[in-house]
Amino acid sequence: MKCQPHYRRVLVKVSGEALIGEGEHGVDPREAGRIADDIAEAVATGTRIGIVIGGGNIFRGVAGAARGMERVSADHMGMLATVINALALEHALAGKGLETRVLSAIPMPTICEPYARTRAVAHLDKGRVVIFAAGTGSPYFTTDTAAALRAVETGCDALFKATQVDGVYSADPTTDRNAVRYDRLSYHDVLVQNLRVMDAAAISLARDNNLPCLVFSLHEPGGLSAVLKGVGRYTIISTQEGEGHG
Repeated sequence: MKCQPHYRRVLVKVSGEALIGEGEHGVDPREAGRIADDIAEAVATGTRIGIVIGGGNIFRGVAGAARGMERVSADHMGMLATVINALALEHALAGKGLETRVLSAIPMPTICEPYARTRAVAHLDKGRVVIFAAGTGSPYFTTDTAAALRAVETGCDALFKATQVDGVYSADPTTDRNAVRYDRLSYHDVLVQNLRVMDAAAISLARDNNLPCLVFSLHEPGGLSAVLKGVGRYTIISTQEGEGHG
């Protein structure tokens, strides 16, 4: 029997660094294509998918501010970096035969559509992949917060956070062999333990709107569709108290 997806509509958060590949910065078309393959497989399950992609492979507003740049200008530069990544991913998805729209919180109608909730919902309802660019359109907010916001606005059933590892750990498992992996966490657990899987604003927004957050590995082929079906390896953050160790 075919395993059906558990969610009818999700928002997938992808870091800008996921597009780097073996380089130090920029966009590797091969990595964009690999991510597009996973998204295409997930779309084939029937789930409607929105995407928020970061800009850290090109420019981070926080890093620019730390080097002495004025924070608002630095954050605006970071938002523009996400637009570049969104266009790159749009091209990769088109190559897989997927109909895709880029909606930007900063209006730039010559290259993509301006964000409007009703427009985004209409595209999703028609089965198009929607890539939300330019964060929230305001400085001081991360793309994690933008992902939670867009997920809530467009009626998503869950927020999927694609990371470098297969869930949430008590510490960085690449540097700490004693790091503990969690199968399930509450929003409260994440905030109190300062687990940093997403910023506090994103977690709080998800909690206030009862939006489950699933954290999974970006590097597992077919990982997104597997998690959609409930058979992949991931950590779920939700209202349920308590935590399980994997």
